[in-house]
Order: sequence, then structure tokens, then C-alpha cells
Amino acid sequence: QLQLVESGEGFVQPGGSLRLSCAASGFTLKYYVIGWFRQAPGKEREGVSCISTSDGATGYADSVKGRFTIARNNAKNTVDLQMNSLKVEDTAIYYCAAIGPISTGRCDLRPGGYVYWGQGTPVTVSS
Repeated sequence: QLQLVESGEGFVQPGGSLRLSCAASGFTLKYYVIGWFRQAPGKEREGVSCISTSDGATGYADSVKGRFTIARNNAKNTVDLQMNSLKVEDTAIYYCAAIGPISTGRCDLRPGGYVYWGQGTPVTVSS
């Protein structure tokens, strides 16, 4: 069974940057749709970004467009989330999730369709 592990947790000041990575052992992530989600205390889990399989299409929540970038690193078998210009409201537990394996999987920011989930990694943005 696919197991996902997030890394890159951190504490940064507003305006700072962090890079999260989603890794899996024994499975090739390029065959999976990968989504990044976050959940802040007292709030529902929300989709942040996702990346498709066949064409590499990406999607972003409006709140992170222009600041976050998702990308596959097939050499390392990871999907990374580069987060720039971080805001206090970006503080949350960040999770990566996967759907697949599927050759023509499309990006989806809704959490319901994802089968595999990581344990989450905390991101705190505070001055």
C-alpha cells in the first residue's frame, strides 16, 4: 500500500518561504495524482494545490495562486510544494494525498477522491 511522508515543516516569519516535499517508497509518484491540502485549527481541510499525471497540469486554491508552486521531482520521486510570501493565514498542518496509480489522472482540489494520505507536517507563519 502506498505510504506518503511529508517533510519540510517549519516556523517562518510572514513573507518567508518554505519547501514541503511529499515522498513515497516502493511506488513511483509520477503515476499518481498528488494533492496538497491543509487544515488549520477549527477549520475544514482545504485543497491547496494539485498536479495531474498525464500532462502535468496543476491547480491552485485562489488563496495561494502566485505564491505557491507544485512540481514533481521524478529523480527523487517526490512532489514538492514551494511556498513563498507566506502569510499568517497559511499556518496549518499540511498533508499530501494521492490518487492512483492512473495514467490520465486529473488534478483535483477536493479531498474526497484521494485514497492515500500522509501524516501531515506543521507549518507556522508568525512574527
